[in-house]
Amino acid sequence: MDNLINLKYVIAAFLYASLGIVILLGAYWVLEKITPENVWKQVVEHKNVAVAIVFAAFILGVAIIIASAIHG
Repeated sequence: MDNLINLKYVIAAFLYASLGIVILLGAYWVLEKITPENVWKQVVEHKNVAVAIVFAAFILGVAIIIASAIHG
């Protein structure tokens, strides 16, 4: 019976993690669409460190919001 209860928590954690990743990717896609330049191209091809830092801060901020919403 204990293993069944633990399995329930593992499945719930996997589902919440998957949902969080999907929401995070969706937020990335929205930000990519509303910015005038292609952010990925700026970071990878042009080696724009400032854009990379701003985008990393955005991703961390959204990840913290998602984690707080999931954990209540």
